[in-house]
Amino acid sequence: MKFTLLIIGAYLLGSVPFGLIIAKAYGKNLREIGSGNIGATNLSRAIGKKWAYVCFFLDTLKGFIPMFAAVKTMSSQPNSIELLLILAVGFACVLGHIFSVYIKFKGGKGVATSFGVALGLWPYYTISGIAAFIIWIIFVLIWRYISLASIAAAITFPVTLIAAIVTIKSWNFAELWPLLIAAIAIPIMVIAKHRQNIKRLIAGTENKISSKK
Repeated sequence: MKFTLLIIGAYLLGSVPFGLIIAKAYGKNLREIGSGNIGATNLSRAIGKKWAYVCFFLDTLKGFIPMFAAVKTMSSQPNSIELLLILAVGFACVLGHIFSVYIKFKGGKGVATSFGVALGLWPYYTISGIAAFIIWIIFVLIWRYISLASIAAAITFPVTLIAAIVTIKSWNFAELWPLLIAAIAIPIMVIAKHRQNIKRLIAGTENKISSKK
């Protein structure tokens, strides 16, 4: 019952479209601007970078809070069953952001919320999440494509986790295998939401963050 409530609460919180709400406060419909996405990148195009940062923080927070709450209910060394329950909470957050119940099961791409989920699952996902965020920053600074940076970060996440499981002796794969499955499943879901961006990247028509257009 406890985890059922956590999963439902995680989905409902993850479904809150902060970008859409902030844009609406300025009298704008974010789904009719730019790419039509409800995340921080498109919000930046609509009303500026300041609110885009706020949106990114809120989208991250709505992934972090339920995951942190789930972790606190478990033992310091959770077994594979407990990890599956914790991951179900995190997955519900991301699913809520991508398929929000409040906007007819449409939504964003789940990058910031996935990052929040990663930060909440200390230490297993936090290390990989930070590594993915560093890659995201590097890609943005060099190539200036938010979509490309997000895809690169999504790929980095499971790769880093695999490397950590292999190198950190106290991390037992027999117990941590649920983490690896989720670390692959969630990035696949995030990348799938970027399929239109991938087409534009290949065609050379994807907008850079410095583009006035």
